[in-house]
Amino acid sequence: MDGAGGPGEGPAQEALQSLSRRLQVQEKEMELVKAALAEALRLLRLQAPPTSLQDPGTPGPTRDSSPAAPPGLPPTCSPSSVSRGTQTETEVETESSPGPPGLSNGPAAPQGGGEEPGGTQSEGGGSSSSGTGSPGPPGLLRLVQPPQRTDTPRRNSSSSSSPSERPRQKLSRKAASSANLLLRSGSTESRGGKDPLSSPGGPGSRRSNYNLEGISVKMFLRGRPITMYIPSGIRSLEELPSGPPPETLSLDWVYGYRGRDSRSNLFVLRSGEVVYFIACVVVLYRPGGGPGGPGGGGQRHYRGHTDCVRCLAVHPDGVRVASGQTAGVDKDGKPLQPVVHVWDSETLLKLQEIGLGAFERGVGALAFSVADLGAFLCVVDDSNEHMLSVWDCSRGTKLAEIKSTNDSVLAVGFNPRDSSCIVTSGKSHVHFWNWSGGAGVPGNGTLTRKQGVFGKYKKPKFIPCFVFLPDGDILTGDSEGNILTWGRSLSDSRTPGRGGAKETYGIVAQAHAHEGSIFALCLRRDGTVLSGGGRDRRLVQWGPGLVALQEAEIPEHFGAVRAIAEGLGSELLVGTTKNALLRGDLDQGFSPVIQGHTDELWGLCTHPFQNRFLTCGHDRQLCLWDGEGHALAWSIDLKETGLCADFHPSGAVVAVGLNTGRWLVLDTETREIVSDITDGNEQLSVVRYSPDGLYLAIGSHDNMIYIYSVSSDGAKSSRFGRCVGHSSFITHLDWSKDGNFIMSNSGDYEILYWDVAGGCKLLRNRYESRDREWATYTCVLGFHVYGVWPDGSDGTDINSLCRSHNERVVAVADDFCKVHLFQYPCARAKAPSLVYGGHGSHVTSVRFTHDDSHLVSLGGKDASIFQWRVLGPGGAGPAPATPSRTPSLSPASSLDV
Repeated sequence: MDGAGGPGEGPAQEALQSLSRRLQVQEKEMELVKAALAEALRLLRLQAPPTSLQDPGTPGPTRDSSPAAPPGLPPTCSPSSVSRGTQTETEVETESSPGPPGLSNGPAAPQGGGEEPGGTQSEGGGSSSSGTGSPGPPGLLRLVQPPQRTDTPRRNSSSSSSPSERPRQKLSRKAASSANLLLRSGSTESRGGKDPLSSPGGPGSRRSNYNLEGISVKMFLRGRPITMYIPSGIRSLEELPSGPPPETLSLDWVYGYRGRDSRSNLFVLRSGEVVYFIACVVVLYRPGGGPGGPGGGGQRHYRGHTDCVRCLAVHPDGVRVASGQTAGVDKDGKPLQPVVHVWDSETLLKLQEIGLGAFERGVGALAFSVADLGAFLCVVDDSNEHMLSVWDCSRGTKLAEIKSTNDSVLAVGFNPRDSSCIVTSGKSHVHFWNWSGGAGVPGNGTLTRKQGVFGKYKKPKFIPCFVFLPDGDILTGDSEGNILTWGRSLSDSRTPGRGGAKETYGIVAQAHAHEGSIFALCLRRDGTVLSGGGRDRRLVQWGPGLVALQEAEIPEHFGAVRAIAEGLGSELLVGTTKNALLRGDLDQGFSPVIQGHTDELWGLCTHPFQNRFLTCGHDRQLCLWDGEGHALAWSIDLKETGLCADFHPSGAVVAVGLNTGRWLVLDTETREIVSDITDGNEQLSVVRYSPDGLYLAIGSHDNMIYIYSVSSDGAKSSRFGRCVGHSSFITHLDWSKDGNFIMSNSGDYEILYWDVAGGCKLLRNRYESRDREWATYTCVLGFHVYGVWPDGSDGTDINSLCRSHNERVVAVADDFCKVHLFQYPCARAKAPSLVYGGHGSHVTSVRFTHDDSHLVSLGGKDASIFQWRVLGPGGAGPAPATPSRTPSLSPASSLDV
């Protein structure tokens, strides 16, 4: 700034200097007062054993009581004030309390140290937008020298210094005594010969001088330290639960069906079970519901695949099934190769693994031979050349292979009367292949192609399906809505692609069957053919000569027909493009037996006292599911993407957060919107009612948490305040059990605490919240759950977390298609877990039902919903509700994770 000032700058500068001097005087006076208080505390300790002045069993802070102080300090003293006033002329050291005499806390955090530079650093390492954080609390102080020292002042005793001079002397020695404290805290000799408490992190663990030994633990995400304070009831992390939990998960039900982007995905087995797939799971479903295996209804699941299943084929015996999966990557980024599994549908045991390392990208289509009772398997992969290969099913060996076409291949099949004839169809082609087995010698077989000629008929863009007729003709369904009949004819010199064969196929008839593409053809037992249309959603039965006999229309909200399978009697099973599975017949119509979402899922909440849960996602559908009946109770169109939801404790209403900053409250019985409010214009990531139902917290991507007061029935809401202080978008939040406080996480790994009842204030000293009890635990960052994070995590590996209501286990949804089950609390680094696969995409959310009998998990891109049964120790039902299993312990030393 320029040296010359304005005419009024002199008086203003003088006033500013005067204020500065007054502030310095006041600060000195405060230091003297603090020193005097510390001296009084020291004198009081000389009259009593060095035990905690606060009852360890004192309940945590509530709205009407002051926050708990560090062990050994009066409730009215804050850690920041004690850290400046407890250094006296007597030698001191830190000591944990309550607990064995040998336990010791480390040094207090320096003011403005690495954890909170300038007082604005959040617990998670991100800078808060406002406020000044207090330094971490020191340990309890105790005397090293015996109290008989002659120079130790006692109450009512005289001293060489007057009472007014004594605080000034202590103040002058403040820096030196602090240095002595830092030096002596790690010395065994200064602790009276007691062994120091070693860190469970081992000699190689990293420590920083701002990580309070015995007060906190520290982990790193993307190189950023995240400090979490240890509850006062824990004296050693080694005494916390270790090992995987005794509870286990068993897949109970899978909601959804992959019909939107796949085919060859619906068959009926000899047992009467319907087999289809979604994500990495092949589902065997017996219509009628109820638990059990074949003959008992319900669902069973083949879970041998490591990535998404793309196609199915059923062996002629009606028992064995072949399923092909796509390529993927594991959690370390290593590629997982596509493969075909041949397995027994009765035992769910894998019989053969075919083609590991032989396919590229994925298995697009496959089929068993029929004429020789399923001795061979034909596979088309998803490589650029769409390699066509024939395999010996019993040996798992490849007999022949050839490049089929650069165009996509959508279907493949053996001629049921002649296994040497294979047909493929797809984009703008129908190919007829002649296969010679080469005497069964692996690799010696040959495949020759004959291309189907359309001649005078319009060549369609796609031919998605075909079926073999009993007389040897072939019907194809195409994207023009036509059914073409292909018949055998003698080849001649004008027939292209004859490949030396004596016969070829040509079109002998055409019938316009549907408006839009034909997605499915099915040959019935009575010789008639069923066709399923796309745009017109019609299901038509055709007699000889392609004469229409009967038809039915699928309701619009179920989508178009994707696959058709014939069940028992006249019963039909129909898969649709909106991931629904319908059951019925052409006379009575169709009703859904399996339904699901059609796009990425994110929002999930469970009912407070019923076995129901609600989901929402990018398909803009809000769905309420009956967990006992395994059915969709209702669904509505949100018109926007739903990302989060939560039930009011009464269960009468549910709040849903959308991607536009808008949130709705709906009546769960009438499905009517009773409230429609917008906060900002960024997407909402979390909505959560307080346990008493009086407040609703809404976490937004605009870095704010909006708080609303809620009426007793949940129907009316009014703005109560905003929690402002996060430096990144809100990811998770939880309410305390008393409904007064909130713990929240953000995108830059912050852990902040808020006093909602006190005016939505940010709690500067997070240490005071270490003993607070939380009604739910869904925050992915916190002391009680930091052990769930894997080594080398980038901070986005865990999408969701949920503690069971009985506080025994924690379920985790990760980015690697897995659901994990940990013991709670999970406060040990690299904690072991039980890992469950099945999802084919990142798992976006997990929630326990109200009685902890089930866990619900959502797949992201695979749009699947898994309902897991929680089994107690020994495979029994869910464990009974118990209080928190966190031991009643005292602080331990810090860890570097």
